[in-house]
Amino acid sequence: MAAPVPPPSPADRETVRTLRAALCLVALAFVAYCNSFGGPFIFDDKPAILDNPTLRHLWPLSDVLSPPPNGSSVTGRPLVNLTFALNYAATGIRPSSYHFTNFLIHALAGLALFGLVRRTLERPVIPERLRQDALFVAFFAALLWLLHPLATESVTSVVQRTESQMALFYLFTLYALARSLGAERPLGWQVTTVVACALGMATKEVMVTAPVVAFAYDRTFVAGSAAAAWRQRWKFYLALAATWLVLTWLLLTVGGTRGIAAGFGLGVTPWTYALTQCRAVVLYLKLVFWPHPLVLDYGTDVVRDPGAVWMQAVLLTGLVAASVWAWVRRPPVGFLALATFVILAPSSSVVPLVSQTIAEHRMYLPLACVVTLVVTLLMYRFGSWAMAGLALAGCVLGALTILRNHDYQDELGLWTQTVERAPANPRARINLAECLILRHRPADALPQALEAVRLKANYPEAQTNVGIALAQLGRPEEALPYSLEAVRLQPDGPRVQSNLGTVLVQLGRYGEGIEHLEASLRLAPDAPDAMLVRNNLGIAYLRSGQAAKAIPQFEAVLQADPSLANTHYTLAVAYGICERLPEAERELETVLRLQPERTEARDALESVRAELAAKGSAR
Repeated sequence: MAAPVPPPSPADRETVRTLRAALCLVALAFVAYCNSFGGPFIFDDKPAILDNPTLRHLWPLSDVLSPPPNGSSVTGRPLVNLTFALNYAATGIRPSSYHFTNFLIHALAGLALFGLVRRTLERPVIPERLRQDALFVAFFAALLWLLHPLATESVTSVVQRTESQMALFYLFTLYALARSLGAERPLGWQVTTVVACALGMATKEVMVTAPVVAFAYDRTFVAGSAAAAWRQRWKFYLALAATWLVLTWLLLTVGGTRGIAAGFGLGVTPWTYALTQCRAVVLYLKLVFWPHPLVLDYGTDVVRDPGAVWMQAVLLTGLVAASVWAWVRRPPVGFLALATFVILAPSSSVVPLVSQTIAEHRMYLPLACVVTLVVTLLMYRFGSWAMAGLALAGCVLGALTILRNHDYQDELGLWTQTVERAPANPRARINLAECLILRHRPADALPQALEAVRLKANYPEAQTNVGIALAQLGRPEEALPYSLEAVRLQPDGPRVQSNLGTVLVQLGRYGEGIEHLEASLRLAPDAPDAMLVRNNLGIAYLRSGQAAKAIPQFEAVLQADPSLANTHYTLAVAYGICERLPEAERELETVLRLQPERTEARDALESVRAELAAKGSAR
């Protein structure tokens, strides 16, 4: 007879339960986010990914780790740029791999939160009833955070990987710290903590608070006082603080202001930004408990009158004071409350982030603190009775996340919704107008573009959208003043140069139009719309009697996309003018293969063949 198999030990059973819980978290997060994988690039994704030449290769690595210093979302954030370059190497500019990578980062961050909460609740400082339910508290805290719709912007908007990836390193820093504080030989986990923190510093500036929160964690859950934590582990905390040097160096490389996106001296004072953040932080906290309406872009407005936000200021002051009091009297509760505000501080205090004064993605990591606090208090007060309510909350939040991810599938619908929810935001109207222009709906785009100009006339994008819409409507005379103003506001903008060139060509001012189209290509030869600019430049050359110069432009366009029947036809015309009849014949045959019903191409082909036959018989 075979020897009986011994029953699993309590430790083995606990390991199995933990693994099952982790797998369940990942599976439920996948259900909530799987409908996001097919979404397009939107908003800040485009300058950070589509217009970013440093993503196009993985070697030399120094290029990849030097993202453009233009204030886009990857400026000064080399590790995020590297992950985008890896996505580009795998799938080019297909968005699906970028979205799936964002989901994986979110899921890993959820697992890091799960592990951190579970291990923290096993500490002796935690009440016995919570220690017994540590696995369930950790599971529901991670679950509600993973499924909360307020996190969707940080996951579904590709470029907000800056936020989710930073949060992953932040949570793993704290998890590794928790492991080191309970280890007999802590050195390995301490090194892991420092490395994770340094990687976070290379991901996003909010990581600057991680060493502070790590020290507070030690004081709260292990050492019992700040003095004891420092006395016992001062060398480790000096090493952790040294990771600030990584962030300092990165900020110095971009001049300390992240281009035109954030910093002092960019038109927004610390005082007005702080007033704006009183409104912003209260809004974020409200969205934690009532996540509607969610807005992709709140714009760049700031609050200048303290009277407009005095209630929010009083509320925030009270909440921060209560958090400090709780940290002194009830340290575990106070730690979570205070960590919420500490993590928000770099982006939501006095350092102006002028490109977006309010943004939901800034609440991504602080949301984990609030959710964990709420789940912990409910489980402490109601025990297992709270689980049914938390499970129901998870179902509701997951359903809302699925619905929100659905919004991101249609860029036009998303910007239409954003305009409805933030009608005074000119940038939302600019993006809506651009979507309508790309869908060949200039009549619908024009009112949005004009309203954007009314709201903020010094946006070159707003001026150029009016020019493009009017040009597409066949009104180049009206388009010209807006196009000229756009170039005055942004002379180094390839899109505004291209638009002005196109308008001038429509007006028959071919020489001037060619100059601006050529300038657009010089400024951005590899831009996503460069082929459209080349096509317009070819047409301008053709109309101005320079068919030989038009040919290379049309050939470049067709090399990128051979399915463009109109370009094949105009190239055939250019070949014909230059008396390159065999090439003209070939292009016209291609046109008819793509569009067999195109009569002018058939007539032109017969004419070219007749001319070829006449030349052949003459020889």
